[in-house]
Amino acid sequence: MNRDQELWAVALWVEKNHGDQGTTYISGQVERLTSVNDDGGVAMWREVADRFERLRSTPGAGQAS
Repeated sequence: MNRDQELWAVALWVEKNHGDQGTTYISGQVERLTSVNDDGGVAMWREVADRFERLRSTPGAGQAS
């Protein structure tokens, strides 16, 4: 699995486990990691946030099939 696939997997995990509260969950991770000066972690969660937003903006996202 490459880095892009890993980030998409995390975004999908957030969607599955946090649904509409996913953005809040991701923001919490960014804040937590910022407070401990973990720049790499912050960057990773920002990339996840981008993918999560793209996932949520996909027609039919979040709807049961």
